[in-house]
Amino acid sequence: MGLAAALCWGSTDFLIGINARAVGVRRAVFFSQAIGFVIFSAWLWATSAPWLEASASIWGLALLAACLTVGGTLALSQAFAIGKAAMVAPLVTSYGAVTTLLSWISGERLGALTLAGLAVCLLGVMLTAVSPGRQPGRSRSTLPAVTFALIAAFCYGTGFWLQGKYTLPVLGPSLSLWLGYTVGLTAVLALNTDRRALVSRPNWRQGGLLLLASLLSLAGFSAFAMGAGSGSLAIVTVLSTLSGGIAALLGALLLRERLSALQWLGVLTVLAGALVLHMK
Repeated sequence: MGLAAALCWGSTDFLIGINARAVGVRRAVFFSQAIGFVIFSAWLWATSAPWLEASASIWGLALLAACLTVGGTLALSQAFAIGKAAMVAPLVTSYGAVTTLLSWISGERLGALTLAGLAVCLLGVMLTAVSPGRQPGRSRSTLPAVTFALIAAFCYGTGFWLQGKYTLPVLGPSLSLWLGYTVGLTAVLALNTDRRALVSRPNWRQGGLLLLASLLSLAGFSAFAMGAGSGSLAIVTVLSTLSGGIAALLGALLLRERLSALQWLGVLTVLAGALVLHMK
């Protein structure tokens, strides 16, 4: 299940860039959120899932986590739209470092292995952000993509920390995901002034890719939940981190994206740091 989640999420990350360049960042996010909202609304209705009673603070934190996830999705789509999947996808896996740092700030003690993972992630981020001197025309486009990827990692890491520590134990995964898609759909509609253009029907190829990306994302969450539910959370989490490597490999093979040797070293270093963090 961990490998299945990595394959689904890696393929999703690869398709996000294609969709963002084809229909625009906000339209790609809108259709992704709309499809997820419809699927989870139908799921909650079919299973008659109860709206569990929770305090106002829990609902507030759940909304905050959902807003952070939406911000991460927008930043991630923008990063893939202007950058290379081989570089962006591994950088986003550094969300584990953000979650770990927040856990440390909230009182959790960090061991030597965790500190090593944080250091390796930071080193990998710096190496990946380096543009080769022999490619001055591309050096300007590297930093914005890296910046948006790191913003996405920060948003995802903070949102996952809030969910894992406060909201998921009370609301459960299905309701939390439905809330995230609902907030995302509402936010994209509110932020866009030209809603007619936003909701205009894409062509069949674009619609198929948007639907495929959404379904792969949901399949990744389902595989992760099934694996974690079997009592193998640590193994599933470590293996799912390989999604960044899968997206990078797809970008290199299918889009023929080229990175410098130093940037490839940074990509591998970020993935290694993420694996070390999850192994803790």
